Amino acid sequence: QVQLVESGGGHVQAGGSLRLSCAASGGTPLRYTMAWFRQAPEKEREFVAAITWGGGQTLFSDSVKGRFTISRDDAKNTMYLQMNSLRPEDTAVYYCNYGGSVIGSTYRPYIYWGQGTQVTVSS
Repeated sequence: QVQLVESGGGHVQAGGSLRLSCAASGGTPLRYTMAWFRQAPEKEREFVAAITWGGGQTLFSDSVKGRFTISRDDAKNTMYLQMNSLRPEDTAVYYCNYGGSVIGSTYRPYIYWGQGTQVTVSS
């Protein structure tokens, strides 16, 4: 069983930055791909970014490419999402996912999800 805890959300103005963290525990060793998703009110959960174990491969949605970066510290079992140039449309609850697969240009999530952290961007 893997537990995921997100943190770092908050309220920023457009153009600002936030750094999200996702700490994983359980299921040693934690050597699988991790990813970020987000869900805005009344919208479906959507993929944001993914990173393979060791950080060798990253994947981003077109909506965040060039503004967000994803990284991980496998020694700390923690994944990060650096979000720059934030826009009001980035407002959502951000979730991390563990154990999925990168298939071509997509990410297939697995069953492990965190509880989410709220990001609100005001104009």
